[in-house]
Amino acid sequence: MDGNFWTAGQLAAALRAGDVTSAELTDEAIARIERDDDAINAICVPDFDRARAAARGADLARARGEDRPLLGIPVTVKESYDIAGLPTTWGMPPHRNFLPAEDAVQVSRLKSAGAVVLGKTNVPQGLQDVQTFNEIYGTTNNPWDHRRTSGGSSGGSAAALASGFGALSIGSDLAGSLRTPAHFCGIYAHKPTLGLAAMRGMVPPPGPALPAEHDLAVVGPMARTARDLTLLLEVMAGPDPLTFGVAHDVTLPPARHERLSDFRVLVLDDHPLLPTGSAVRAGVGRVADALVDSGARVERDSPLLPDLAEAAVLYTQLLFSGSVARFPVEAYEQLQARAAGLSVDDQGLDAARLRGMVLSHRDWIEANGLRELHRHGWRRLFAEFDAVVCPITPTPAFPHDHNPDLLRRRIDIDGVGYPYFDQLVWAGLATMPGLPATAVPAGRSPEGLPVGVQLIGPMFEDRTPLRLAELLEQEIGGFQAPKQAVSSR
Repeated sequence: MDGNFWTAGQLAAALRAGDVTSAELTDEAIARIERDDDAINAICVPDFDRARAAARGADLARARGEDRPLLGIPVTVKESYDIAGLPTTWGMPPHRNFLPAEDAVQVSRLKSAGAVVLGKTNVPQGLQDVQTFNEIYGTTNNPWDHRRTSGGSSGGSAAALASGFGALSIGSDLAGSLRTPAHFCGIYAHKPTLGLAAMRGMVPPPGPALPAEHDLAVVGPMARTARDLTLLLEVMAGPDPLTFGVAHDVTLPPARHERLSDFRVLVLDDHPLLPTGSAVRAGVGRVADALVDSGARVERDSPLLPDLAEAAVLYTQLLFSGSVARFPVEAYEQLQARAAGLSVDDQGLDAARLRGMVLSHRDWIEANGLRELHRHGWRRLFAEFDAVVCPITPTPAFPHDHNPDLLRRRIDIDGVGYPYFDQLVWAGLATMPGLPATAVPAGRSPEGLPVGVQLIGPMFEDRTPLRLAELLEQEIGGFQAPKQAVSSR
């Protein structure tokens, strides 16, 4: 059989029925990677020997009567997660030989659930780009068009899934790093509610794997179908056993609705600070039309929606406040001088990035207070709506751009250039208040590139956008393998 594009649910059923072994699935996945990954460069650290051993162990466990959620299913892991015995570099050359001593908590959970880890997937340097390339492992290409990016920073995982390299992957998201690669590669991803899934062992090298809390950042699942996201999130969810896990378990509430006709959805495709490209606007429209046709209540505006411009500026300041923590003192003082020269009337995103880089603790506390007001606004909105549908970025995947000065890069939106980092405003809509957001395929652009949208849900009600994603998958379709991947089967 060729199970490379089967869903995790289908593989689990076949394994339980005895139609296939984990050893067979793993050998097929490895053969496909060895045959096709030279053109994609998604798997930067293969771990095939240990994968085969894990697959044999999974088959023996099943023969003993065991049945765990991911038993025998081949998966990949973003390079930024610690795996004992494999390098964790975050794409940073000074750390190319760093070997962590233990697995990240999420890797441990994968293995405990029975997953077979094929290897690690590529990332941008320091996880700080909307593309995936670094000096150690090179560039990951989009499986739909090798001249274009797969997204970042979980671009290797998204490209691996779209190429049939494993059924599931785990990534992380601070600035859309799960959702943007999913959108660019035509797969599914879920950014969980902030704090829902433990992050220990997803730390820049050579830092110790401590159970520290992270502002904005989360870890989450990636898959080729919405139902698989829920399967993997159930494995990942829960506090760190070294902190809240000592006293707490997680029980997520059920989805608010089981039928598409019962959902109340706010649909957005306009942002006050950045236009939405025609291809993405069309994708949002496809989802909106499917909702209307299914009888869902759909609105295009609401006075309850928090101010999008204020939210984008606030998110930008919070995001960039942690980006220069390790800068040399001289460079930091130069940034302070530049920020001091800004006009008080300059409230654009460029100014927000600069102010964020030198945010004082006093200013951060003020910004955090404003964030709490936005969270309260979202709670009020979700008393009237069940989900918000909106873009992830304003365009489909764009051509590779390796200009080392990220602030000089431009993003082309229907022929007009805009500052590169402005494209993060839609991702920040869910990230800043810590809301869950599910990325789903929503068709293709006129050039044949995938287009995705995100479904934002209420805090800690992750099952609601996930269920909406499953229902939309039934209505408008879901993952389709790129022609290059299909032709190489």
